[in-house]
Amino acid sequence: MDLLHSWGVELAVHLQATYSRYQGLFSLASTVADLHTTFYFFFPIWFHLRRDTALRLIWVSVLGDWLNLVLKWVLFGKRPYWWVHETRFYGAGTAPALQQFPITCETGPGSPSGHAMGAAAVWYVMVTALLAIATEKRCPPLLYRFLQLGLWGLMGLVQLLVCMSRAYMAAHFPHQVVAGAITGVFVAEVVSKEKWIYSASMRKYFYTTLLLTSITVGFYLVLKALGVDLLWTLDKAQRWCVRAEWVHLDSTPFASLLRNMGTLLGLGLGLHSPLCSEAEKKEASTGFKAGCIVVSLFLLQLLDGWTFSPGDLRTFYFLSFGKSAVALLVPTALVPRALGWICHGKREDKNL
Repeated sequence: MDLLHSWGVELAVHLQATYSRYQGLFSLASTVADLHTTFYFFFPIWFHLRRDTALRLIWVSVLGDWLNLVLKWVLFGKRPYWWVHETRFYGAGTAPALQQFPITCETGPGSPSGHAMGAAAVWYVMVTALLAIATEKRCPPLLYRFLQLGLWGLMGLVQLLVCMSRAYMAAHFPHQVVAGAITGVFVAEVVSKEKWIYSASMRKYFYTTLLLTSITVGFYLVLKALGVDLLWTLDKAQRWCVRAEWVHLDSTPFASLLRNMGTLLGLGLGLHSPLCSEAEKKEASTGFKAGCIVVSLFLLQLLDGWTFSPGDLRTFYFLSFGKSAVALLVPTALVPRALGWICHGKREDKNL
């Protein structure tokens, strides 16, 4: 593995030296590939345009990220920015100098890459959804072929950029991003075939959230009792990150877990809330949907700007869970209900 890791470090050094002027683009690619973008941007748009695709996005993202966490704990993957300081591979020689950036110092294990896995899964869902829409609209065969090549080509380009960005940032080795991309497509394909996700009851959302959380926490506690600390990477991040403020608590495994579980439970609450579907069914016009999208995106940006201090871990995790749940309630229930009430009020005023 050391030889494989050394090749990855050489690639990172090459990327940092050759493509330094594209640092902003690589940073943007890593940011967009984060599932945060799916929850706060892609989901509100798809929810009001094609609800089944929006549901697939959330289920694929949450289950995929949960699987990513489990695989990371099982595989014990290293990260370039700390491996290069601890390895004996270079002996008495000088280890390569890797630059670090504000998004380099991830605190979890490195394999497989969560960004590559999430981007592959999310884009697979969106591309297949767009192609399905084209089929429903009876797109001419030649045009459909061009659309198919274009969309899959775009996904490949985005995925390549995400993988390069993770290597450039010294956050992952190349084999980790490749493994993440392949696993992401696999998860998206498997989960998308499950029909029950489109009609899951509130009870199923609750029990799924509880089950995934219990499995993860139980797995951690059992291994901890056996003397295996699954949070071993946090110490490495704090030791080898060049700036302490770049080690973010929200990148820890349990913060990621609770964000995803809050997202899943929030979706269930939104879909089965009495505030949700009635207003949207009555106001199914294009203008109403566009209004829901715009207002939802605006409110989610405000919510995203709300940050809290990681002073107390339990409070931090609780607030992360709650914020993620609210982020799904906004576009699914609160905004459609509010706009529906406003539109209904205006119609009554006109009839007076």
